[in-house]
Amino acid sequence: MTTTDFLAEMAWRGMAYQQTDGAAEAFARGPITGYCGFDPTAASLHIGSLVPIMGLVHLQRHGHRPVAMVGGGTGMIGDPSGKSAERTLLTRDHVAQNVAGVRAQLERFLDVSGPAGALIQDNADWLLSLGAVDFMRDVGKHFTVNYMLAKDSVKSRIEGGISYTEFSYMLLQGYDFLELNRRHGVTVQIGGSDQWGNITAGIELVRRVAGEEVHGVTFPLVTTSSGAKFGKTEAGAVWLDAALTSPYAFYQFWMTVDDRDVGRYLRYFTLLDRETITQLDAATQGHPERREAQQALARDVTTRVHSADATRDAEDASRVLFAKGDPRTLSEGALTTLAREVPSVVTTLGDVPTVIDAFVKAGLVKSKGEARRLADQGGTYVNGERVPGATEIAGMTRLAGNHLLLRKGVREYAVVRLTE
Repeated sequence: MTTTDFLAEMAWRGMAYQQTDGAAEAFARGPITGYCGFDPTAASLHIGSLVPIMGLVHLQRHGHRPVAMVGGGTGMIGDPSGKSAERTLLTRDHVAQNVAGVRAQLERFLDVSGPAGALIQDNADWLLSLGAVDFMRDVGKHFTVNYMLAKDSVKSRIEGGISYTEFSYMLLQGYDFLELNRRHGVTVQIGGSDQWGNITAGIELVRRVAGEEVHGVTFPLVTTSSGAKFGKTEAGAVWLDAALTSPYAFYQFWMTVDDRDVGRYLRYFTLLDRETITQLDAATQGHPERREAQQALARDVTTRVHSADATRDAEDASRVLFAKGDPRTLSEGALTTLAREVPSVVTTLGDVPTVIDAFVKAGLVKSKGEARRLADQGGTYVNGERVPGATEIAGMTRLAGNHLLLRKGVREYAVVRLTE
């Protein structure tokens, strides 16, 4: 891949939204160093951050140097862009913890090795030591209030009120561009389209202070065809941290993507090539019931965010839960994955001598009487096989890791792990 292909790749993937005049020529002149900022308002990024992350990935793949900047300094204030109310301020320790979590996630996507490797920066390194008077003299004097009031992030908040703290956010982000230009020769900032006002403020500051022409490129904000907010489920946001959104739930989010959206998301969130995505588009049109595109999307993104092992475990667990797989083939990892998604219990053989006892202990039934009635109706399954309720657990074959997979009727599961 050549350095001039970056903007062309963004265009065919549908990721090109805005760019400054002269940006194409800047990329054509040779490798550039470009940055994107990430707001550490939580200890984990969510999938709404994946478009700018993939922008940095594509930047690196095309021979440019990416800089991922985590806002340990600006995170003390919070970006007002797209917000209808003032953010709750976080403590310095809280922000530092969030920065550490976000930094670790970004390093999964970018190659940070070697002298030309990606850089992970924290703007706390320069913002927290910046004096207020110096900031007002060296940065504030380059912006009129009228210029700042014209920005969408400010205009949308004027009627309801915006604090001076959030009003000044764009100046801090602009200073980040200037500082990264000085330190690492950054000449391009990328980000979501809601960042355009902040990006152009940084471009203006670099031009005025350093006398250098720099550029901005933005990506579209992701939506769904139904109008719902991307990345939101009934359980809340879909996080990149496995402790907040399990790899299984993460995988299932992508598997349930609407047919109208899956082609677009393949372009945004995977590195699959044009030919492969075109074939998957055709599969969605010809045989949508097979969900081949969703499977490719779920497998690629889950592997990139978590691991190939986590993806395999999620796929195996999915097959069993949707009655398409043999529980006896499940790995210990897949059973552990299942145990996070269905009722589960860790117990001893003495506590569950029979199948009836196991069903009660796992919470699939409320009483032994209910378990006996269920068994009499042929509704008790262990490890995929129908078994009588009086069957002794001691004589049953265990699954990997000393597990039993219980099933009530057609779709209600529980996992029991036996300890010695």
